[in-house]
Amino acid sequence: MKLLKHLTNRRQLLLSGIALAILSPRGVMAKEQETTLRASSRHSQPAPSAKNGKRIVMIDPGHGGIDSGAVGGEGSEEKHIVLEIANNVRRQLQDHPRIEVRLTRDSDHFIPLYQRVEIAHQHGANLFMSIHADGFTSPDANGASVFALSNRGASSTMARYLSKRENDADKIGGAQVQQQDHYLQQILFDLVQTDTIKNSLTLGKHVLDQIRPVHHLHSQHTEQAAFAVLKSPSIPSVLVETSFITNPREEQLLGTSAFRQKIASAIANGIVNYFDEYDRRPA
Repeated sequence: MKLLKHLTNRRQLLLSGIALAILSPRGVMAKEQETTLRASSRHSQPAPSAKNGKRIVMIDPGHGGIDSGAVGGEGSEEKHIVLEIANNVRRQLQDHPRIEVRLTRDSDHFIPLYQRVEIAHQHGANLFMSIHADGFTSPDANGASVFALSNRGASSTMARYLSKRENDADKIGGAQVQQQDHYLQQILFDLVQTDTIKNSLTLGKHVLDQIRPVHHLHSQHTEQAAFAVLKSPSIPSVLVETSFITNPREEQLLGTSAFRQKIASAIANGIVNYFDEYDRRPA
């Protein structure tokens, strides 16, 4: 009964009933000690369309402000490159009749990871995509990757490394920023998120299928890891590593407008194809 006293609305009561039916008594007692569920009342499917009838796509240019992100050997900063790519994606889709693109940031300023997820929820986003050009300890690492959330551990050593690197970005904002992440401490999180992750993997596949003809892939399938920025309970979310900025050749590519536009076009086409597939599913 202690758990039920912490839940304040009908949705939470329903979720708690499901949990009590499948979790062991010991597991329930452990969950009582965690933070009260703060999941959105929206379901994992894309949210209702915007007032203009369009679906909202939230593009998140990684890093920004005091957080430069990864830095290439020639001094290129990830935060500037990914903002350019994000703007290109928005331009690619600006005339689409059913999609409206918004950015979590359109200038060079720092946004904590939890706020990036919150911005997507505040806008009623149907899809969330974080864009990066990360680095690795070896300059040989190369190619593009797409990541979805995992609640069961990373799908590869690289996925584990990159998720830890990205999640550490909030340390720049201090411990107070990290403590405000409501999505990292949710009880019954797996119950809410199963369909969202499934949709995220579908989105990732469509993006990879579009990048494959135009750029080398570091991984041929959508990887999974515990990226904090992907932890929306209800919005399909992926993180796209467009290239490794620490690879000399790819740093040069990322510095060209032609390559940034090519990657942006692939991302935009992947988004369109994802919604097309979603719309073909039975109601």
